[in-house]
Amino acid sequence: MHGQFRQWVAEWLHGLYHGMIEHPAFEKIEKEAEDIEDVFLFACFSDAFGIPSPVSYYTVELLPYLLEEFEQWERRMWDRESLLERKGQQYHFH
Repeated sequence: MHGQFRQWVAEWLHGLYHGMIEHPAFEKIEKEAEDIEDVFLFACFSDAFGIPSPVSYYTVELLPYLLEEFEQWERRMWDRESLLERKGQQYHFH
């Protein structure tokens, strides 16, 4: 009985820690990584959106290695509503 209670308390404390500290931190890290990836891909492939860039000539060789990320990034960039919402959340605190 005493061991079960300790285990329950340990699980409860872990859940509390995860919910209050770990999960929000992971979300912030993931959003920041996505923002950095967006900037990198835009610098490399800005001509995909009609903005000419001499860098694109050289970075096109990266496309086979970044194909999956490129497709996701392109979808995010063309979906203006979700892009504005995501970027706006950085400056709006609940």
